[in-house]
Amino acid sequence: MLKIVRILALSLICTALSIAGFSLPQSVAAKAPAYDYPFQNPKLPIQKRVSDLISRLTLDEKVSLMHQYQPAIPRLGIPAFKTGTEALHGVAWLGKATVFPQAVGLAHTWDQALIKQVGSAVGDEVRGFNHLDPAANGVNVWAPVVDLLRDPRWGRNEEGYSEDPFLTGEMSTAYASGLRGDHPFYLKTIPTLKHFLGYNNETDRGFSSSSIDPRNLQEYYLKPFETAISKEAAFGLMPAYNSINDKPAILSPLLQNTVKQKWAGDHFFIVSDAFDPSGIVNDHHYYDSHEEAHAHAVKAGVDSFTDQDQNPELTKTAIRGALTKGLISEKDLDQALTNVFSLRFRTGEFDPDELNPYGRLTDEVINSPKHQKLAKKAAEKSIVLLKNNQQLLPFDQKADEDIAVIGPFADVLYEDWYSGTMPYQKTPLDGITEKTGEERVSFTEGTEQSGFKSVLTGKYVTAGPDGKKPLTAAAGKLQKSETFDLADWGEDLYTLRAQANGLYVSLQDDGRFLADQKQPNGWTVRETFQFEKQPDGTFAIKNTANGKYVTAGKDGTLTAAAEKPATAAEKFSKTIVKSGTDEAVQLAKSADKAIVFVGNNPYINGRETEDREDIKLPPAQEQLVKSVYKANPNTVLAVTSSYPFALNWADKHIPAILYSAHGGQEAGSALADILFGGENPGGRLTQTWHTSVNELPDMMNYDIIKGKRTYKYFDGKPLYPFGHGLSYTSFRYDKLTVSTGNLKKGGTLKVRVNITNTGSRKGDEVVQFYTSPRFKTRVKQPKQDLKGFKRITLSPKETKTVTFKLKPSDLAFWDVTREKFAVEKGLYQIAVGSSSKDIRQTKRVFVQGETIPKRNLAKKTKAENYDDYKGVQMTEESKNGGDAVKNMKADAWISFQNVRLKGEKRLKARVSSSGGGEICIYLGHPKKGKKIGSLKVPDTSGMQNWKTIKTSVQKTAGTHHVYFVFKGNISLDTFQFQQ
Repeated sequence: MLKIVRILALSLICTALSIAGFSLPQSVAAKAPAYDYPFQNPKLPIQKRVSDLISRLTLDEKVSLMHQYQPAIPRLGIPAFKTGTEALHGVAWLGKATVFPQAVGLAHTWDQALIKQVGSAVGDEVRGFNHLDPAANGVNVWAPVVDLLRDPRWGRNEEGYSEDPFLTGEMSTAYASGLRGDHPFYLKTIPTLKHFLGYNNETDRGFSSSSIDPRNLQEYYLKPFETAISKEAAFGLMPAYNSINDKPAILSPLLQNTVKQKWAGDHFFIVSDAFDPSGIVNDHHYYDSHEEAHAHAVKAGVDSFTDQDQNPELTKTAIRGALTKGLISEKDLDQALTNVFSLRFRTGEFDPDELNPYGRLTDEVINSPKHQKLAKKAAEKSIVLLKNNQQLLPFDQKADEDIAVIGPFADVLYEDWYSGTMPYQKTPLDGITEKTGEERVSFTEGTEQSGFKSVLTGKYVTAGPDGKKPLTAAAGKLQKSETFDLADWGEDLYTLRAQANGLYVSLQDDGRFLADQKQPNGWTVRETFQFEKQPDGTFAIKNTANGKYVTAGKDGTLTAAAEKPATAAEKFSKTIVKSGTDEAVQLAKSADKAIVFVGNNPYINGRETEDREDIKLPPAQEQLVKSVYKANPNTVLAVTSSYPFALNWADKHIPAILYSAHGGQEAGSALADILFGGENPGGRLTQTWHTSVNELPDMMNYDIIKGKRTYKYFDGKPLYPFGHGLSYTSFRYDKLTVSTGNLKKGGTLKVRVNITNTGSRKGDEVVQFYTSPRFKTRVKQPKQDLKGFKRITLSPKETKTVTFKLKPSDLAFWDVTREKFAVEKGLYQIAVGSSSKDIRQTKRVFVQGETIPKRNLAKKTKAENYDDYKGVQMTEESKNGGDAVKNMKADAWISFQNVRLKGEKRLKARVSSSGGGEICIYLGHPKKGKKIGSLKVPDTSGMQNWKTIKTSVQKTAGTHHVYFVFKGNISLDTFQFQQ
């Protein structure tokens, strides 16, 4: 009988499988088992199951289920459920799991199929942990990160994919598709995209506002989210901490109006980031009460609240209060819970394992041999060859050559905040030694070793070998226990690693120090110090975790307790025991080849909560590279980092440079395969690498068009362009053809190009397809725009034909004059090549678009739909409304171009002001143009207290550029010229 039941159950696998909730076919003749409640019956459509479940919940139960940690409802047999398992490039925070390359490294592969495989492997391991503890290890994963990498100084650069929205959308879709699985109904995990929207700064992120105008919003920031959601790869979304145009992102009308109503299907939910709901009150100061804040969030589309860790009381109290005050209704909770439970049902938690193919995954999949192999493959394919003059690479594994392996990144692999715990590590030194044998390899970190003597005690700082004894300035001699590796991480930040035990010095809760950490780590990094040189040549030492200077007690015990270096701070003299650079130079001189490993520690200088100030290498690393090269010109530079560096000196002098993001547990094996030619590098950059931070606008400038950000608009010469990456072989592009020279509306252009491997090695080429207009467009459009790409593998002399498709809609820009996407009629260049700057073949195609009509300001016009501006920012019109424009500087202005005026004599505008002011209207130029009128703006007692005012303007006809010049603290919402 049991066998028959299982056969019948298995036959149901191909039945109720549609997202729309199709019921089981009537042909199934098996008698349905008895269920206590209809929602338990997998034969019913999902909508009926969800509705039945929610109808049985009490109001108190509904309130309790709005928190991240949804409690069990034992009387209904509903188990506990938790949102939010971190799975950015492996399962994080739950124990040892396969660690793949960082997200930005995965993107460097430009390989959607591979990234989907990685996502699928991570999804398997999520299920493995879920099998161990379903309540604690949920299958709702907070990944991938879809935020665009518009500025390389962003602390969380490692978490994103690219500066390009098309590429980011493709990578996000691939990874999320792997996470969700291929079953038509059941979900392996519930991928949730982070962080919506305009989030690319860490400084003041909890309350800062990203000013984003309509073109930047529609053409850039929304695009990658739309791709992953509309393709049903992701089923959840997390709003960002920041505001968008002065409205907290968690309250953005875009959540409902765009995400849920335009992109998502029936099964989709929105979950807040940690502590973000209470942040509406505590950080943004947007509302005075949590009841108002939570009510607005629910109305905006938030379905689940992540706050106060496992304590749900703030959430429950706020929602109960909002219900009592009538700010929300029980129906609002029903809708939110419908969104959540529709996905919980699709995870299979309410159904027999025989139906759910993912319910049978156990912890045996975690770090399986298959996943280890995939981790190595992903690491290999992510490595980018930036430079290879004189064909220094690859090394000959069989040659009888000595290799000097040098640098602080040669024998270590770093985890980051969202990585898993590596089950094992293959460092570059490991990988190289396995290739050559130990006898051919010499190694040094190249790190300074120093001792520190207290002026107060006259003794040296010492660390115990067990890491349990606090640091004291109590040693009379400078020996091993008194020696520390002093590592320079840039921006005047250093770490101290005790030679006594190889562990890092870390600040304790009582202010003392222990050498007890394997690596810098934690939400607050306690292992970093600043050394401030004093007039007498000694140093005051400050710990960055509490911002206090080190003091020494009478017994020599060190404590971070002094507020200022000039008062109670202890002074230390430094004695260099060993110069890391000198040792590195000696090894380099005695070797045939040298490899210098530099990079960043993911916990220092660029991480969540901390942006970079600059993009230079740390000074000690830069000096190490220069010294080694001077000692041995046959030097390879290997950079391992979460973000781009300005490698100007190295690019000019070092013959070969390799780059990878932090590559996970197999990073060293992968790199060694590349170094010795076992694999041919095929990774490509997904960001522009700049020569200086001076090429970047202010960190808070979110206008990529006017700020000339990314390869689309940057008009300088980059260090390495978007899409750049070299190979050990060479590729020829020829026979570019297009299916038509006249692309009509509704048509599709097929672009074909032949790629031939003209070298002697098998290798991968990433064929990139760009477009650009070749006519005077109505507004500034990208110099180049990525429309397609394909990574292909070619054997020597092999040729493959790569095909791309292009629709007219792919060329659309956001027309602010009509608030819609439009395609301009004209000649467009079709270009294919190996990077955005290495274009090999081009064609021109005429596109049958439209001519954008001249602007008509005689209809009501939103101020944010300007064509150009200076000194203004976007702001919210009201708490429940859209956007407006506020001036930030004297003589700020907005302009509306190619306006057809027909003799209008009046102007009506909706304005607000604190203190009053004036808006002057000019034609042609904001200062030198013809002034045709002005609006005297009264004090409206607040920037959201709007008043409609009118003024007369000089009657004018013809086509003009119209400027509104602001004076005073003024906001403009809408305006209209009238007869």
